[in-house]
Amino acid sequence: MAAKSCQEGHPTEAFGWAARDQSGVLSPFKFSRRATGEKDVAFKVLFCGICHSDLHMIKNEWGISSYPVVPGHEIVGEVTGVGSKVDKFKVGDKVGVGYMVGSCQSCDSCHDDLENYCPETIVTSGGKYHDGATTYGGFSDIMVADEHYVIRIPENLPLDAGAPLLCAGITVYSPLKYYGLDKPGMHVGVVGLGGLGHVAVKFAKAMGIKVTVISTSPKKKQEALEHLGAHSFLVSRDPDQMQAAIGTMDGIIDTVSTMHPLFPLIGLLKTQGKLVLVGAPEKPLELPVFPLIMGRKIVGGSSIGGIKETQEMIDFAAKNNITADVEVIPMDYVNTALERLSKSDVRYRFVIDIGNTLKN
Repeated sequence: MAAKSCQEGHPTEAFGWAARDQSGVLSPFKFSRRATGEKDVAFKVLFCGICHSDLHMIKNEWGISSYPVVPGHEIVGEVTGVGSKVDKFKVGDKVGVGYMVGSCQSCDSCHDDLENYCPETIVTSGGKYHDGATTYGGFSDIMVADEHYVIRIPENLPLDAGAPLLCAGITVYSPLKYYGLDKPGMHVGVVGLGGLGHVAVKFAKAMGIKVTVISTSPKKKQEALEHLGAHSFLVSRDPDQMQAAIGTMDGIIDTVSTMHPLFPLIGLLKTQGKLVLVGAPEKPLELPVFPLIMGRKIVGGSSIGGIKETQEMIDFAAKNNITADVEVIPMDYVNTALERLSKSDVRYRFVIDIGNTLKN
């Protein structure tokens, strides 16, 4: 009976690509979306970014995946229908959905516009919705979401290069704001020049901050300085370069999601400096306490942002012409793209052209 009622509540035929098992290989998948409720926004998906966490989900590397998994949480498209009580959106609007499509809306975090920290956050892909149905992500033709979790995309923001901002963008914008690293004239380091790192450089520069890219790879120097316009570049494996930069930074945004030493990074901070981790290594990192005590330094973390802040970030990006550097691909290239992503062979974000290349 429950299955029947769930099916009755999900009458809208949908089509996408899904992983069926831990191999993580995606293939065409027919499923259904719920009917557009009174507070829902339905939209045709036009583009969807590929995030590294999609890779974790389809291969069950976090141990929480339930198959089939339709990935994708950097989703943009055009509204095709709205519920009777929707007042923020209308048919034809350009909109987006990021990492979450629900929360309890009653806890302290939700009241403080921090839905991303709600204990009952519902993730866009591979979660469980209020009615018990699995949430399917943006590697699909249509989406239906509660209007509260839908972001308005400004007219001048390109949809393809704007899509990754819904995850990568807010993940670096939020800590810059929260930790007070957004004041003009400050000096901030960005560790890792990938999907998150390259966007962090762009946001920090738009805030009037001096930016130093910190990387293990000397090959990225030209890219950091000439293409992205960072003010300086440090090779983290070069002791002389690191020594010369000791005590010069107000804060550091660390985007690296593999094992790496924190001690040299803490040394780069000024007294009362802040090292903020937004990458998520699978194993615990070693944290040296002595340099924290001697400089009253902080090591913190941050995860995406609430809906209000995500809208603020998108509007800031549109105003300052900030987009991700993307490689737009057709849907049937997705498995090759995921293989390349696992080897960091992308500059800097894959985005699937869903609207033109997803064929049922």
